[in-house]
Amino acid sequence: MKAVVLAGGYATRLWPITRHRPKMFLPVGDGTVIDQVFDDFENDDRVDEVFVSTNERFADRFEEYLADSEFDKPTVSVEDTSAESEKFGVVGALAQLVDRENVDDDLVVVAGDNLISFGMSEFIDFFESKGASTLAAYDVETAERAKAYGIVDLDGDRVVDFQEKPEDPKSTLVSIACYAYTRETLPKLETYLENGNNPDEPGWFIQWLQSREDVYAFTFDDAWFDIGTPESYLEAVAWSLGGDNYVHPDATVENSEMGDNVHVMAGAEVTDSSLDRSVVFENAIIRDADIRESIIDEETIIDGLDLSGALIGAHSELHDGIDG
Repeated sequence: MKAVVLAGGYATRLWPITRHRPKMFLPVGDGTVIDQVFDDFENDDRVDEVFVSTNERFADRFEEYLADSEFDKPTVSVEDTSAESEKFGVVGALAQLVDRENVDDDLVVVAGDNLISFGMSEFIDFFESKGASTLAAYDVETAERAKAYGIVDLDGDRVVDFQEKPEDPKSTLVSIACYAYTRETLPKLETYLENGNNPDEPGWFIQWLQSREDVYAFTFDDAWFDIGTPESYLEAVAWSLGGDNYVHPDATVENSEMGDNVHVMAGAEVTDSSLDRSVVFENAIIRDADIRESIIDEETIIDGLDLSGALIGAHSELHDGIDG
């Protein structure tokens, strides 16, 4: 069995934090967003190769990351794009990868910006028990949230209808960009694209596929985070911290009040300040400041400011309300 971790997006809604780093490398707990998926595949003997599908801009970053990691299975597979406007779409990129890497096996596909509470081995167990293409589904509980995703309608655990991003969703059970396809299904990616179908969201392919063959849904509870916005990233950090804080041993926090769900990374210095539900990257300096619901990138200096809901890019200097 092969696996693909989708990591080709440019995460423009998280800029400037993700302007020069993949959002999959954002820290969560004692690892990064993508580490959980890599770790799951590394420990499942059924998966013998893991392809990281990314773009030309971030290919070197992934190569360096994997070279420094303890993971043996992942290799980088590069899409021929370097900007958002050049993207093939998820289905197009997946079909290109299957052809480029000569994939002729069952295939598990998961978005690298998914933070999920189940192990990939559980998902693969379910897929193998059905012997048919499978998706993972989660109840987001509100129709407003459901509008942004593919809506899954089930009979038992078989998908009987799938609607990609409907204006009026019939349910709140959504597909979470985690799929498994049988080897027999893979050639249908090209058939789908050759017929002029939407190459962008994988849900459009599922909607097309479900009308032609059985597709099943692995449903789960607990937690799922689609990390695409500052709010969703901070929610994922809060979930991983569980109301606690994490201050790296090489960080300095002095005479400061730490609220809930604060992550302070190595080399950061926080003095005479208060922080709540925020992330402070490496070697940032925060002095005499009140920081809430914010992400402060590396090598940044914040001095004498109150910030709420802020994204401060790397190497910035902000003093007393004036951007230096």
